[in-house]
Amino acid sequence: MLIGLTIRDIVLIDRLQIPVPDGLSVLSGETGAGKSILLDSLGLATGQRGERELVRHGAEQGTVIAEFSLSTDLSLWSILDEQGLDYEPGELILKRTLSSEGRSRAFVNDQPVSIGLLRQLGEMLVEIHGQHDERGLLNPAGHRAMLDEYGRYGKELRAVADSYGRLVRLKADLQAEEDKLSDARRDEEYIRYNLEELETLEPRQGEEEELSEQRAHMMKGEKLSDGLNEVLSDLLNDKGADASLRGALRRLERMAENDGLLESVVQSLDRAAIETAEAISGLEQTLRDLEFDPQDLEHSEERLFALRAAARKHNCQVDQLAALKEEFAERLRALEFGDEEVRRLTGEVRQAEEAFHQAVEALSTARLKAAAKLDELVNAELPPLKLEKAKFRTTLTPLPKEDWGMSGGEKVEFEISTNPGAPFAGLIKIASGGELSRFILALKVVLAAENTVPTLIFDEIDRGVGGAVADAVGERLKRLSEHAQIMVITHSPQVAARGNSHWLIRKSQTDENDRMNTTITALDQSARREEIARMLAGATVTDEARAAAESLMQG
Repeated sequence: MLIGLTIRDIVLIDRLQIPVPDGLSVLSGETGAGKSILLDSLGLATGQRGERELVRHGAEQGTVIAEFSLSTDLSLWSILDEQGLDYEPGELILKRTLSSEGRSRAFVNDQPVSIGLLRQLGEMLVEIHGQHDERGLLNPAGHRAMLDEYGRYGKELRAVADSYGRLVRLKADLQAEEDKLSDARRDEEYIRYNLEELETLEPRQGEEEELSEQRAHMMKGEKLSDGLNEVLSDLLNDKGADASLRGALRRLERMAENDGLLESVVQSLDRAAIETAEAISGLEQTLRDLEFDPQDLEHSEERLFALRAAARKHNCQVDQLAALKEEFAERLRALEFGDEEVRRLTGEVRQAEEAFHQAVEALSTARLKAAAKLDELVNAELPPLKLEKAKFRTTLTPLPKEDWGMSGGEKVEFEISTNPGAPFAGLIKIASGGELSRFILALKVVLAAENTVPTLIFDEIDRGVGGAVADAVGERLKRLSEHAQIMVITHSPQVAARGNSHWLIRKSQTDENDRMNTTITALDQSARREEIARMLAGATVTDEARAAAESLMQG
């Protein structure tokens, strides 16, 4: 609930701090005292539109702070978590500043937030029902949720949500499978041709690098072999180094038989001959290693060129051809087995649709039952509120099946007829503000047990009524305050007498500059009796008015 409201430099209010009690709080005062300023201030704090004219003349900035003490199981805490905002469990402070130039800033627990988030939180905390209010119960978009909360058929709501979610998932799976099958059928000839081509080619991962190395090796060997053969020929011919060395060695050996002078020379030539022979053997082995079948080179080149041509055709790398072949094979398998999967999913979708439709029909039945009970109870509240000629009804308009969704299969709207024979219309279309407020009160009293907004504010709900009707309004506000915090701005002594607390709003001149200031004073029992007597008698309060006020307060 709202536990405190601080207002600074808003219209006629200089500085004001109001502790707000639980139960039914009454705010009264003479016309023009500034009661509407309170509503404008609270509207600012809860994210409603603020004009720069609200800032007190001469002030640079107006500020409103609303403090709340709340249950820890409200859904708004999850919103704070999602936004990454800090908070103490159960405590919430909304703040709004408005400059004289019209610039506005919003805060939650002293942390800057958007005006949109402030409004979202504010609508979960406070409902203000004034003469021209268009929020809360007046918005048909929220009527279905209100009826559902009142009806307490959570099982049926969950069944619709769950079956709808499953239906959506299955339809998405079916659509994906049908798209896949359609693509495969459209490209079947292309897929088969390319798959056969790639299967014939049978590309392997890393094959391009392997073939390139083989081709380079063979081409290099071909060039090298020609030169090595010439060298080997020079070494082995009749006038080559090998023959010359061996001939020279034989002659020296004969010459050195009887003369040791040539022994070292013979040994050197012998070593040279041996090394030359080893070199020739090495050359011969190298030539054998370089030998290749020219057809092998031709085959490698043909294979390499075929792989690269296929890669260019499919606009990919050669190493991606093997994966591409598997992709074509998978698409062909999808074509061959896709019909079976589509038939299976089609059957599941049909079953899910049937289950969803049954769940929607069960929810519609529950809603019709709850709507009939709600209509009966609300209509019973109308005669004491001087609305005996009016009728209330909850209209459930079936939606086309294609528009059924997680919330069911109908649109819900609260409607009224203000006179016998008059057509029913939405609450927002009521011409009389007083009638509108009393209709809202009647509906709120019935819905109170399931109300999720902790603070309700009614602005002059008793306008245009008095006597027994005003007393009936007060009695219902008192009953409503057992389920929610109620604040009511009133001119009715019958309503004021029902309050748990009473605040007097006054406007007065406060300084030498003739500036006017609005103040709010908490009334004790004696002052409260005097204010109710004034509301009864007017400007001149008589002893009879005081006695009547005491009688009203005693109930």
